[in-house]
Amino acid sequence: MPLPTASRLLRVALRTHVVPVANLTSKPAKHIIPAGEQAIAMTALFATILGPSGWVLAHLEDYKKKQ
Repeated sequence: MPLPTASRLLRVALRTHVVPVANLTSKPAKHIIPAGEQAIAMTALFATILGPSGWVLAHLEDYKKKQ
């Protein structure tokens, strides 16, 4: 009896070699990112993630009232 599709996909995923996401090294960084660029990147990251969730939480009562 052939395996279901999900089982085959899982078996293939387990057999494949996982590529590390980050290169961990003890050497200093090749390119230093200035503090200003780090601040802009972190602000954009937090606004992207926390903005929509904050909007939903702030308007939760409005969403409950809609029929």
